[in-house]
Amino acid sequence: MTRLGESVARATELLSQDLSSDSTVERLLSETGSRRYLDLTDLSPEDQAELIASRTVEVLPGVSELAGRIERRRGEGRGLGIKLGIDPTAADVHLGHVVPMIILSRFQRMGHDVTLLIGDFTAKIGDPSGRTAERPPLTDEDIARNLAGYQEQVRPFFDFEKVSFRQNSEWLAPFTFPELLTLLSQVPVSQLLQREDFRNRLAAGSGLTMSELLYPIAQGLDSVALECDVELGGADQLLNLQMGRKLMELRGQTPQLVVTMPLIEGTDGTGAKMSKSKGNYVPLTATADDVFGKIMSIPDRLMKPYLEAWTEWTDAEIAAATARVEDRSLHPMDLKKVLAGEVVAALYGIEAAMKARAGFIAQFSKKTFADLGTLPVVDAAEHGSETVATVLSKVLEFQPSASAARRVAKQNGLRLVVETESGQESVMLPEAQAVRPLAEVVAETLAEAGLTGSSGAVYLKAGRKIAHIQGL
Repeated sequence: MTRLGESVARATELLSQDLSSDSTVERLLSETGSRRYLDLTDLSPEDQAELIASRTVEVLPGVSELAGRIERRRGEGRGLGIKLGIDPTAADVHLGHVVPMIILSRFQRMGHDVTLLIGDFTAKIGDPSGRTAERPPLTDEDIARNLAGYQEQVRPFFDFEKVSFRQNSEWLAPFTFPELLTLLSQVPVSQLLQREDFRNRLAAGSGLTMSELLYPIAQGLDSVALECDVELGGADQLLNLQMGRKLMELRGQTPQLVVTMPLIEGTDGTGAKMSKSKGNYVPLTATADDVFGKIMSIPDRLMKPYLEAWTEWTDAEIAAATARVEDRSLHPMDLKKVLAGEVVAALYGIEAAMKARAGFIAQFSKKTFADLGTLPVVDAAEHGSETVATVLSKVLEFQPSASAARRVAKQNGLRLVVETESGQESVMLPEAQAVRPLAEVVAETLAEAGLTGSSGAVYLKAGRKIAHIQGL
């Protein structure tokens, strides 16, 4: 059995135990956290390729081709040449930025050679990926400051001592105009204009500079200069990465394989990508308590993609944990606390993670809704015939009522909660219940859960908004 297989066997046993137990969670965090340093060279080429592919959007031209190239390089006595380009455009980094670094760490521990390409030249152009307007260029001082901040903040997820650094000004600055014209004569304009953001901007009459149009060419020349086997990038970088394949082919090189990474959804659950501008991000400079709290605030549906993005759990382990949530042998809150602990442990260590866990439980988990003071009241005698969505609109000011209620329910945020002296019982309401009469929904839900309104106070919880249902 491989070293990873042995670790999975131990963690699987822990995942079957009581995950509300601090001792069990601490042991689990220790086991899975140690994998961030686990030697993966004993994995077969096929297993290495599958482990990488399990956390990606696409591997082009395919996973089997990745395994085949790993095997060929192993036969040559060396590892793959892996490249990730970094345009240091900001000093502050958030969890969304570490996703490719975690994959790069896996490549490192598999015995492959990682090169971080610092886009000091292309940063002055500005990568237009996903943008609807021109990006202001950066100065040399901006780049140096941002790079220093990036490296310091990402260090918990990646070993910068085992990486090569290159700057693309090495080969792009001396590139001559005749060389550029010769190269451009072999690249169709239609290929450069395939980008959806370019088409949208042109259709809207917005500006599109030649420097932005040439950005994919510059990035492709990086791959030519490094003669890399694999290039990583976000899913929104696909056309840039494919340009690297084309230019390498034009230069008589073996085209690189392309590995695209998912764009992580923000903590607010709206579907928008994690970003500073939307305020739905987790900064790497946040305290352990803040990181733990931000993860605990996410909708339940984000637990699986977040476990995939930021932990070293395998697919089988994630499936086992989420299956326990589905069959109600594991409370979603307990799994979310494990997830939050994983992230904090990666940043600050297990001791800090357990302290943040204890602090969160002391501050939030022991509170009752009765402790929150005056809450909005729903009189079931008066509003029982109205739909849940209508009640939400009137009492909790959801606008528009039906669509907002459906959206919250779809995110597992619509619940009935019965609170007694012994604690709380929470029942999730499916999306269809949002448009049914409140009285029917309450009666049926409580009956199915074996609860009664007379046994305690009943609350309707929609996201973070709470209303007390009376008159049952």
